[in-house]
Amino acid sequence: MRPLQPVGGPAKVLLGLSFFVLFVAAWAAATLGGLVPRTFLADPITMVQDGWLLLTRFDFLSDIGITVYRVVGGFLLASLIAVPLGVMMGAYKPVEAFFEPFVSFARYLPASAFVPLLILWAGIGETQKLLVIFIGSVFQLILMIAVAVGQVRRDLVEAAYTLGASDAGIIRRVLIPATAPEIAEILRLVLGWAWTYVIVAELIGSSSGIGHMIIESQALLATGQIIFGIIVIGLIGLVSDFLFKAANRLLFPWKLA
Repeated sequence: MRPLQPVGGPAKVLLGLSFFVLFVAAWAAATLGGLVPRTFLADPITMVQDGWLLLTRFDFLSDIGITVYRVVGGFLLASLIAVPLGVMMGAYKPVEAFFEPFVSFARYLPASAFVPLLILWAGIGETQKLLVIFIGSVFQLILMIAVAVGQVRRDLVEAAYTLGASDAGIIRRVLIPATAPEIAEILRLVLGWAWTYVIVAELIGSSSGIGHMIIESQALLATGQIIFGIIVIGLIGLVSDFLFKAANRLLFPWKLA
């Protein structure tokens, strides 16, 4: 093992799985061995049993579907605004000078702080939850995309101008292809943050979703159900992460060059 030396595919998978095995083993030893009271932390066996109960008797699959819908819906709304605005800010410095101070200010505002206002404005329905995810994602996306576009190599732009490209052509044929893989990576990273926002939205004024199940389980001291809900979120995030990476490799093969 040397600094920055890459790890082969099988070894990488084995190392990743090894951490999960050790983590579950330590968790089982602490709970089944009596080191931690089960009231405060359910053991893995109880967690699996509670999870199966949720899936078979309490229609937890519907809660999962509703939460996924909220995350995807709010994140798509944020992306539809953030991607074009971020590209424009990165390409045109006057646009960046106009928007950047407000975007930099807004990205430090916690989305959870808007929940009371959004409940007043939009009620406790789906619109409120989508707006929480939108607010939590859009400003981060705009700034990160603007930075990525603004860092495109200047010699590529100058070469395109020399060949007769217009301003619109520079954006369409140089800036967007050069930064598309990085924009896709930014979307992948911020999607993970969107999951934290949807759980916050579902903890208050919600009658469905994974967050709603977690807060109800807390009242019942059902820590097995709480842990199962958290693990489900992690598994969905892991799957979406792999799908994003696969799509990135498929859509932008020049990134591998």
